[in-house]
Amino acid sequence: MPHDHHDHDHLSPSGHPYRQDNDGALTYWQTMEIALRELMIEKGELSAAQIQAQIDAMDERSPANGAAVVARAWTDPDFRDRLLANGSDAAREMGFDIGPMHLVAVENTADIHNLIVCTLCSCYPRNLLGLPPDWYKTREYRSRAVREPRAVLREFGVELPVTTTLRVHDSTADMRYIVLPARPAGTDGLSVDALAKLVTRDSMIGTGLAKAP
Repeated sequence: MPHDHHDHDHLSPSGHPYRQDNDGALTYWQTMEIALRELMIEKGELSAAQIQAQIDAMDERSPANGAAVVARAWTDPDFRDRLLANGSDAAREMGFDIGPMHLVAVENTADIHNLIVCTLCSCYPRNLLGLPPDWYKTREYRSRAVREPRAVLREFGVELPVTTTLRVHDSTADMRYIVLPARPAGTDGLSVDALAKLVTRDSMIGTGLAKAP
């Protein structure tokens, strides 16, 4: 199962992986994007500065947003209930603009483990988790997470008891999922900020667990 690593046979002398140059011919969709963007600017519908500001805002999104939501749910039972009832409203309550999409929060417990996938492409709650990892978009993950989820989790280092119910959730363009991971033991005295540092990106996808303190 691919993870966040590179082929070490293709490292530069500095130790960094080589990247393919972007001086090849533009694809059809790249050409369409450039044409549409330039047309919108020419017509005065958008400015180049507005487009760049939106790109910057998207780049600033990170798993820290989702971790803040999880940490509050761990410490505020009423917020946890609101999150599980309506993830979109709960995220907005914390100041995260998630747009029109429907966000569903699913909770991991001692008996239930949730795993998120997008079998069609790479639908993902980017407003809370940032850009999806490369492996999330691969055909291998998208297919195997449905066919053999326990084997996939095992490759990520998550070994579930046979008695644990495993639920796989398929994201769509209109509906995204976030996992509320189980709170690690021994964290009763930690602050919300300290708890947020224990929440990993993978734990909010279901391919990992929250870190022990």
